[in-house]
Amino acid sequence: MIEIDIPGKEVLRLEHAVFDVNGTLALDGELLPGVAERLAALGQRLTLHMLTADTHGRQAAIDAVLGFRATIVSRGSVEKAAYVLSLGGQGVVAIGNGANDAHMFQAAALSIAVLGPEGLAFDAIKSADVITGSILDALDLLLKPDRLRATLRR
Repeated sequence: MIEIDIPGKEVLRLEHAVFDVNGTLALDGELLPGVAERLAALGQRLTLHMLTADTHGRQAAIDAVLGFRATIVSRGSVEKAAYVLSLGGQGVVAIGNGANDAHMFQAAALSIAVLGPEGLAFDAIKSADVITGSILDALDLLLKPDRLRATLRR
């Protein structure tokens, strides 16, 4: 669990991290450098989940590297939001970059939009609590929660 006491807001008690894969953790079906190591560290504090349409057909290889399996989604934003809600919503941080991540962001207690090599959809920007310049920056916010406290305080 990660607990973050943000001045002017409720205390966040995060138990799950839900990630979009392509465009967020991976580019063209390949994990981005540094992601596996940070996810391993984060997995000691949160239960990790990946949601993907497996656009590039490489999800099995990503699963093997990370040591846990992604959930394949076919209905995009509706399915992603339902997945977050099935985890309780309030204990979830959602991380992604696509338009189909916007509803997932709205269902989560905390949402982080990632500007990566694939870009960042405007719908995701509108729904996000925080925008980062890379997935590594997003993961580091969770690994060093005082950064989130500084960014989100009112």
